[in-house]
This record gives sequence, structure tokens and C-alpha cells, in this order.
Amino acid sequence: MAKVPYSIRTGINPRTNGFDLKTTNGLFVRLYEQLREEGYTHEQFGFWCVDMHDVKGKLVDVEFTVLTTLRKPDLWPIADKAPGYSEDDLFDMIEFLFDHVSKPLTGSMHSYDQCGMHWETFDKETGQKEFRKRVNDLLALYEHRFELSADGLILRQAPSGFEQLLDATVPTDDKTITARVKAAVNEYRRHGASLDVRRHAVSDLVGVLEALRPKMSEAITSNDEKDLFNIANNFMIRHHNDKQKTDYEANLWLSWMFYVYLSTIHLILRRVELKKPKRNPGDLVFRERVER
Repeated sequence: MAKVPYSIRTGINPRTNGFDLKTTNGLFVRLYEQLREEGYTHEQFGFWCVDMHDVKGKLVDVEFTVLTTLRKPDLWPIADKAPGYSEDDLFDMIEFLFDHVSKPLTGSMHSYDQCGMHWETFDKETGQKEFRKRVNDLLALYEHRFELSADGLILRQAPSGFEQLLDATVPTDDKTITARVKAAVNEYRRHGASLDVRRHAVSDLVGVLEALRPKMSEAITSNDEKDLFNIANNFMIRHHNDKQKTDYEANLWLSWMFYVYLSTIHLILRRVELKKPKRNPGDLVFRERVER
């Protein structure tokens, strides 16, 4: 782990809790310039050559693509516009760049007037991984806690201690359950998610638990099962009527329910997986021989 400077350890540093948006925007400009100079943007955005001048990439008009994709004017070019980005603008552009970066692999050196490399082949997946790592290093310095996911989405960071739960693979071969859990997690953590959006995400997790209800007895007691669904049915999660309990702080309550339901889904699926009889590879070979 990197050494934490003295002034931050002791809380003396005025930026102990992170940089403000203006400073973060400035760092983003510098990060983009590093990536551009290293060739990560050349495949899509093109580059400048002392002989050929403006060499086009796959996106002939980058500003047009930014405008039509993000439906926002005045975001491009980054060096000029980023100092005035709102938080939404910054995160939109990070996601846009994730979709358009690629790591340069091979090319030729244009030595005249120190022009530099003219890259010809690229690796998109590797470029996105490197971009994500660098962006997350930058976001770790921001005063508000966000991160770029492996899918290229800006999400809220998990509270301390819950990181492994959010990163854990859903322990099931059921693709429907996996997809529903992943969608609910992304919806809950999405930047700018309202209380209604987060409530919907919690409701989706309850729906997954409903599908797993026949298997619950293998993991939790019947009383615990009743309590879980009592909360979902009577605290404005799945139903909206006069009988619902509303005298609670929704923001904290939803956070608690989200992690309780998510961890319960993992618990049930893991207990079910542990109770499955283990296959003997020799039995499979014997069966195949018999079937022949």
C-alpha cells in the first residue's frame, strides 16, 4: 500500500477528504493529455502529424459524436471545456472515453521534427482496463466517492467493509438471477440515483429472494424469512398503500435493506451450492462408457 502522507494521516491537510470538483477537472484534463500522447485515443479520435496534419480516426467528427451521444453541447475539446464541467459532465465524459479508448500495439516511428509514433494496431479491451485503473486512481482523490466499473459505468463506491460483497460473483449458474442481481446493484449504485430509483433496486433484490424462497430453509430460519418479507411488504418497498410504515429516514433505511437483501441472496445461493452432492469424475467416465 502507498504511504499516506503525515498531514493527511493527522487530518491537518485541508484536502484530507479529497479534491474539489474544479481541481478534479484539472487533473482529468492532464490524465486525458497523457492518454492522448501515449496513443490511447488515436484509433478513434485520430492524431496530429507534422506532414499530414489532422489525421482522422474512426470518428471523423468527435465533437458531433459527443453531442449526439451525450446530448450535451460544449463538452469537446476536453482541454478547453473540462475546467467548467459539472460533476455530471465529468462522469459522462469518463464513460464516453471508456467506450472509445484502446491501447496502441504496433506502428511506425515518424522521426521528422519529432512527430512521434503513428500507431496502426490497437487492443480495445486492454486499453479500457488501463483507462479504468487510471481513472479510478483519479476518482480516489475526489471528495465524493465514485468509481468506474469494469462495464464502464460510474458508480458510487461501496461503504467500507462492503467492497467484497459488491465485487463477489453471484454463486449460481442461473443467468436470470445473475443478471437481475447485477442490474439491481448497478441501479442502486448509479451516480445521481434518486430515492425512488434505489427503492426500485431494493425491490428487485426482494424479487430475487422471492424466486429463491423454496430454498430459503436451507440457509435461514423461517422467522428470519418472515421478517425479511415483512420489511419488504410493509415499509414502502413493494407496495404503496395507507398501511405502509413511513416514519423512518429513507436514505439510511434503504442502504441497510439493500445490503441485507444482497448478502442474504449470496448466503442462500452459497449454502445451496455447498449442499450439492460432489461429483466423482470417475463416475462420469463410467456413465459415458455405459451409455456407449
